[in-house]
Amino acid sequence: MTITRRNVLLGATATAALMPVVARAQTTDVPIGIIYPFSGASAQIGVDAKSAFETAAEIINNKYDFDLPLARDTGLPGLGGAKIRLVYADHQADPQKGRAEAERLITQEKVCAIIGTYQSAVAVTASQICERYQIPFLSADNSSPSLHRRGLKFYFRAAPHDEMFSAAMFDFFDAMKKKGTKIDTLSLFHEDTIFGTDSGNAQLKLAGERGYKVLADIKYRANSPSLSAEVQQLKAANADVLMPSSYTTDGILLVKTMAELGYKPNAIVAQDAGFSEKALYDAVGDKLEGVISRGSFSLDLAAKRPMVGTVNDMFKAKSGKDLNDFSSRQFMGLIVMADAINRAKSTDGEKIREALVATDMPGEQTIMPWKRVKFDEMGQNNDADPVLLQYVGGKFVTIFPPQAAVAEAIWPMK
Repeated sequence: MTITRRNVLLGATATAALMPVVARAQTTDVPIGIIYPFSGASAQIGVDAKSAFETAAEIINNKYDFDLPLARDTGLPGLGGAKIRLVYADHQADPQKGRAEAERLITQEKVCAIIGTYQSAVAVTASQICERYQIPFLSADNSSPSLHRRGLKFYFRAAPHDEMFSAAMFDFFDAMKKKGTKIDTLSLFHEDTIFGTDSGNAQLKLAGERGYKVLADIKYRANSPSLSAEVQQLKAANADVLMPSSYTTDGILLVKTMAELGYKPNAIVAQDAGFSEKALYDAVGDKLEGVISRGSFSLDLAAKRPMVGTVNDMFKAKSGKDLNDFSSRQFMGLIVMADAINRAKSTDGEKIREALVATDMPGEQTIMPWKRVKFDEMGQNNDADPVLLQYVGGKFVTIFPPQAAVAEAIWPMK
């Protein structure tokens, strides 16, 4: 039986009164929309996201001895043990397709919440539809800072945004300079959608505030067939650090073009996106030994919090790969949303929104190195502490901040 916001309480109560034995045996479900790119150039992101959400749903719907919310119960106890049911939609990396799919999920599939979307440009349109229908929208992995500043009541983000991530990068630069490392000049390289634009703006602002000189600030067309002219500009600038904000396909092209044109920066400090994806390292990882990327997840945390390793094993059994910055945020997105639905004891959008507003989840009850999950008046969690990861010997190790680091940064990159 599909639960809608109208019948979840009345229907269940009536059935229980008439057929108490049968009602206890019935399994009801709570539909949650999952909107990602499942086709096109970003399809692998959707495939991995599906594995992350299914791992979270498996933990929610069954009993596990974890400290994660809902792990030790079967289903949602606040809704009589109802199980989470995931309803998928393919936005094809197209904001207008995302808008249409969000509306279909709400009006036809009757989902009570939506989680998405990888591309921030799609989150803009999908969350606007959710706002119109008063259905909670949770950005699992969108990082554009402007998303939570649009005055939407039903928009939430548990993970950091790019101003938070970029601040961590500049904190790292400051710390390295204090140790005697020469970091004075930067080259910014970002694609032209909302993700790249917001990231570039945040980094340009921080560079000015922290006293770093930006020698090149290059905005390029996303999914460009050639980056030769842009890389020539980067090579000519020859800044101490290259800071790219690029999705996977663009990131691969950037690295290949750099190799072809003989551009070897001292360091690359990337705004995640393609630079956290296995596909990029499968293609050009031999040219990226020592690259640094920001993140919100570190598998190193498993040494202190064993459930992180166990959850990673569950995800790896489904996907064939370890959790990364995206899949970990996607996993936590469903955990946070399901926890709110459970506390709301309802699939009504407004009641779920109220429960999300009241969320206060300790960091120890997540798989992330965060202080906690608690949303401000704009729906942003400001206690999601970023980390910096360095690609060394075919894997990422945490190098910053000091309290999370397991290794010293290698500088310059090899």
